[in-house]
Amino acid sequence: MAEHGEQSRIANLARATVNCRCHVCAFFDSRDDAYSVMPPFMKEGIDAGDRAGYILDKHKRAERLRLLDDTGLDSGGIEQSGQLEARPWENAYLGNGRFDQDSMIAPIEDVGKTGSQRDTGITRLSANMEWALTDFPGVHDIVKYESRLTRVPPNYDMITGCGYDLAQFSASVVMDILRTHPQVIVGGILQENPFHPPPDQFLRELSNRRDARPH
Repeated sequence: MAEHGEQSRIANLARATVNCRCHVCAFFDSRDDAYSVMPPFMKEGIDAGDRAGYILDKHKRAERLRLLDDTGLDSGGIEQSGQLEARPWENAYLGNGRFDQDSMIAPIEDVGKTGSQRDTGITRLSANMEWALTDFPGVHDIVKYESRLTRVPPNYDMITGCGYDLAQFSASVVMDILRTHPQVIVGGILQENPFHPPPDQFLRELSNRRDARPH
């Protein structure tokens, strides 16, 4: 993870200390496993004055915010102040009724730029990735999107965490998703990912796979 000429901040996530410029994948096999990681990470940031964002299933919004309240935060108050934004999939990944990876990368970069310009600490983004299981056009581009996204956080004080339920994604997708993230959370513990190639290399591999398919 790049320092870009200055000392970046650190954060605590899944029993580890991480540089704040990183793209993390979290694999979960139960709801308790999933919910044990992100609320403490978000609370640490809110207490430190960081900005936080959730991209989630609108049907789980109340549940996710309640978990923040259980840590001692006032989710309603921090949402109203603008320090926290909880956005449903439909207003993020699935805008206009489809997934467009280009239209997602740009706003995430904008969030990072805004945080850097305002010097508002770390920007902490947590996304529930089950939207990729829907039948919306474009969702098959999730692996390419994740690989491209890895280029963004090293440029800003930003931590992006993408959560995947192992029971819902196929083994082949899980393996590809694993390779798109420099760091991975398994069993509630964050580790450096030895299977992560540089994004450009992996994107070339994906392109070669596509070209090799029968037409």
